[in-house]
Amino acid sequence: MKIQLTIVFTILLMYIGTSQNINSKSEVKTVTTTIKDSKGEKVIVKSQESNEVQKIALENEKPNTLNIPIKESPVDVTTKTKIMVDGITKTIDINHSAYYSMGGMKYHIVLYDTGYELMNSTNGFSGLLRKTSNNNYIFKNKDQYAIGYFDGEGNLILEIYNEKDDRIIQEKYRIVKP
Repeated sequence: MKIQLTIVFTILLMYIGTSQNINSKSEVKTVTTTIKDSKGEKVIVKSQESNEVQKIALENEKPNTLNIPIKESPVDVTTKTKIMVDGITKTIDINHSAYYSMGGMKYHIVLYDTGYELMNSTNGFSGLLRKTSNNNYIFKNKDQYAIGYFDGEGNLILEIYNEKDDRIIQEKYRIVKP
């Protein structure tokens, strides 16, 4: 009996120790379109699922206060679109092909079969973006590798390791809205 209680208590402590505080939001939008023509009736169902996950991080505790402010942290947004036409479903990940700007330069992200290419307005090719299994991207150009993701507004955030200073530098490519 003592062994069973010890095992249950140990498992409970491991579960509590590994849990993380997160904010999450899921949204599903479904649009059904019926098209009638001489061949009959065709039903198209478009379902778009959007998930936002943000890890909660706290700032340093301030003396003589009860509340601890929350640090701003990145929001991981994943969007999947499913289109069903005549019973056949096709899943589409969101396409981030667009124009972006950073540091006064204009960039264009172009979708290819293997991922994205980042092109700048002056020299052309700037780097490759390849999707990972956790919805992040590996960025590679001739000088460096970085981890990237798209935030809630659609901006591309690259996190680059600076070996000299032993720290992470963030570059934000802002999406250019038409």
